[in-house]
Amino acid sequence: MQEELVYKDEVFAIVGAAMDVYNTLGAGFLEAVYEEAMGIESELRGIPYVLEKEIPLYYKDRLLKKKYKADYIGFDKVLVELKCIPMLTSTEEAQLLHYLKATKIKVGLLINFGPHARLEWKRYIV
Repeated sequence: MQEELVYKDEVFAIVGAAMDVYNTLGAGFLEAVYEEAMGIESELRGIPYVLEKEIPLYYKDRLLKKKYKADYIGFDKVLVELKCIPMLTSTEEAQLLHYLKATKIKVGLLINFGPHARLEWKRYIV
């Protein structure tokens, strides 16, 4: 018996939007440009999303003054960290895993609009 992927359809929709953004813009823009374009593409596709959502952080049950700003949250349950770097590394993976833990969101995506022939993306579940 095959185990069903968590939020499979939601992840598919977000990655599809990112692929369209990448195919339209190509490589070379700043992360903020791709973030804004993801918002537009999400609207066009009817994907509920929030850009740069502030999320409170805690240390030993005490609220920190610093807040985490999620690049993109789709369907209110998929956290997306957008990058514009030569390649994704374990540093970006660790960053996303920390964000997932801090936000208590189960599914995350690293999406890299870097200088590749195609979009680079990875899915994570905690």
